[in-house]
Amino acid sequence: MTTAELVRLLKKNGCTFVGHNKRHDMYRSPVTGKTFMVGRHPSEEVRTGTLHKILRDAGIAI
Repeated sequence: MTTAELVRLLKKNGCTFVGHNKRHDMYRSPVTGKTFMVGRHPSEEVRTGTLHKILRDAGIAI
């Protein structure tokens, strides 16, 4: 899954953009209340472990 696809999935599940750093964007999950980072590299594949951690923090079942 690319970063662009991940961001679309997060937005579809209600996660909101909170802010950004140099290379990462911060999103907040309405389900868990957690804030988490997503790399800002739209065409790159997200590594499996990173993807699982982001989805867990977002409260999205895989």
